[in-house]
Amino acid sequence: MTALREKSPLSRLRYPDGHLGWLVTGHEPARQVLADPRFSARSELKRVPVLRPGTDPFYGSPALPGWLVDMDAPDHTRLRRRLMGWFTARRTRALTPRIDRIVDDRLDAMAALGGQADLVEQFALPVPSLVICELLGVPYTERAEFQRNSATLFKLDVTAEQAATAMAELDAFLTELALYRGRSPGDDLLSALAADGELSTAEIAGAGALLLSAGHETTAGSLGLGTFALLSHPDQLARLTADPSLAANAVEELLRYLTIFHFGLPRTPLEDLTLLGHTLRAGESVTVSLSAANRDPARFEDPDRLDITRSAAGHLAFGHGAHQCIGQHLARTEMRIAFRALFARFPGLQLAVPSSEVPLGEDMGFYGVHALPVRW
Repeated sequence: MTALREKSPLSRLRYPDGHLGWLVTGHEPARQVLADPRFSARSELKRVPVLRPGTDPFYGSPALPGWLVDMDAPDHTRLRRRLMGWFTARRTRALTPRIDRIVDDRLDAMAALGGQADLVEQFALPVPSLVICELLGVPYTERAEFQRNSATLFKLDVTAEQAATAMAELDAFLTELALYRGRSPGDDLLSALAADGELSTAEIAGAGALLLSAGHETTAGSLGLGTFALLSHPDQLARLTADPSLAANAVEELLRYLTIFHFGLPRTPLEDLTLLGHTLRAGESVTVSLSAANRDPARFEDPDRLDITRSAAGHLAFGHGAHQCIGQHLARTEMRIAFRALFARFPGLQLAVPSSEVPLGEDMGFYGVHALPVRW
């Protein structure tokens, strides 16, 4: 990616199906594409830049009900407005005491194991899973089912049939839960959507499936990979432990430096247009590489260096424009609380295996670590 970006921040890209499209690797053109409504996010127009059979049932067809990430305005706008109130900075601040308790409880459970644990299994995965379950009104006792299905959806090597089955099971689970919350409401998002009456049951279930799957997979990946990065950069970890007030800044830098959406965001121009002197034809696929954009030296000085004291403002880890991640405030808060508490509780935390033996999530749509053996 670095060589491509140095040559040009906009390059031709041959997709696995033979289609010739474009790859955006520069920070500024990435922002332009993601902010321009002439670039569509509709699933029927999307192509992925790597061979991924699991997308076959979904890309090339209209978006599933409730899956606003695969829609343009006005459908995207209508759905997003129904959800946004639950993910504002203000509401996230109100959730902070509960997130604190969840983090502390998981650290207590981890400490009870003795001096060694898999950080992903014991901490990075359960923390965001518990938070999103409470927010949506999903019983955490059902986590094995939804975690299995959401993991299947994000794997690169699953078949179209396996992905379709996982989606059907996840949708059936959320449909049943949405109907139940309509009859027995609680103080949660699914109950509020059911009582509101503006969305169909299918849309509520679809939006719930999207938020549940992406809401725990992405933050879990960021927590696991972020911990790995800090343990692999002891100078940066020492700065954080010496000054816990750096936690918020460290989160932004880790988001920029790691960027777990490692295959980028797909967009499609709806009309012929010009970008960086090139003519992009209507219907040509465009992949915006968030990871390359976040390492663009034109935007970030010495971008391949992790520096938790730098200003990483303007990074694109959550995307940009109308489709910018709806849960970004929640993710930031979870990461800030989790990192600060983790290293305060276990100041001697270190890898229990050589870094070369940590299993990386290269087979997933969201980058991360499958496991992170640690000791203290």
